[in-house]
Amino acid sequence: MFGNLRSTMMSLMIGSYASSAITFPALKLIYEAGVSFMAIMLGWSSLACLIFLNCLINWPKESIPSPEESDYKKKVTLRTLALDHKVTGDQFYTHVTTVGQRLSRKGDPQDEHLSKEDLSKPTVTSGSSPTFLQSACSPIFLFSLITMTMTQLRIIFFMASMNNMVEYLVLGPQENVPADLKLHAEYTVGLYSSVFGVMQLLCLFTCPFIGFVMDWKMKDRDEESKTVQKLTNATRAFVFTNILLIIFGVMCLISNLQLQFCTFILHTMVRGFIHSACGGLYAAVFPSGHFGTLTGLQSLLSAVFALLQEPLYRAVLGPLNGDAFWVNLGLLIFSFAGFVLPGYLLIYRRRLLKERTAKEKDPAAAQLQDSNHSNGVLETTA
Repeated sequence: MFGNLRSTMMSLMIGSYASSAITFPALKLIYEAGVSFMAIMLGWSSLACLIFLNCLINWPKESIPSPEESDYKKKVTLRTLALDHKVTGDQFYTHVTTVGQRLSRKGDPQDEHLSKEDLSKPTVTSGSSPTFLQSACSPIFLFSLITMTMTQLRIIFFMASMNNMVEYLVLGPQENVPADLKLHAEYTVGLYSSVFGVMQLLCLFTCPFIGFVMDWKMKDRDEESKTVQKLTNATRAFVFTNILLIIFGVMCLISNLQLQFCTFILHTMVRGFIHSACGGLYAAVFPSGHFGTLTGLQSLLSAVFALLQEPLYRAVLGPLNGDAFWVNLGLLIFSFAGFVLPGYLLIYRRRLLKERTAKEKDPAAAQLQDSNHSNGVLETTA
């Protein structure tokens, strides 16, 4: 819906979603004020029901085409015309498109005959787009799953173990803790958890940056140049996000209480950046009709994989006696898997540039270029 600013607008939406975690410190204050937990959850559920009803009522009757789809501008123009005709919507657009295509042909009297049967028959478009199975099995989607599952596990484990980590930094590996030191640890944990919750608002202010990176230099380019530029921008976005994740993992290994404020900031940035970069990548390289399903599938698989944080958390509380150093070290090593996706995007971008150069030198290569989809899946025709 937003043309060359789609990734920027998407990052704003994801930033608002990520920063909504700031409501939990507010709920904590409401609970401490005396409101029962049951009342808070019932109110929260009521708001969720309102969101569901809003989505159900405002369900669009017709799909919204992306700017890259064929005859997008013509379709928008035709929809603005108030024409008195019994055929409306997509059927009217299909009929007018068929009429225009037939009038543009010459030398075939049969094609110039416009019958009423065309009003109900769909127009067969030239070329084909990848199926959902091809998009789901493409290297870009599979490598993005590796990046997203790893990042989700990393940031969710940090959220789960943050209180115990702060408590361990205050108390250390002591067994018999004095009462005053234990009271000081409880106060510190409450303070740091509140600061962490308030810092979630930073997602709203930092996410547009990664959206700007994804939309860099997208104006005034042809389709082939846009595809290459999209891959370039996505590579930069994922490399930058993974570098932040590595720095975040290194800071988690340092036993310094004040340094944890920096880990809070990096955590919020990575949390918003990774979703914005992944959403922008899907919007850039996959058909618009697959965007929602691929995003949902990726979210589902990432959430299932993130359940591993439970045994990791129990390992910290049990055998590791509250020290999460070895778990954080293992997750830091695992974080380097996030560079697989930008590495593949870089290789695929070079392949596209070579094909483009070969196409300019040999026009016969145009057929191969047209059959190669932007998600890296080579079309197979029966």
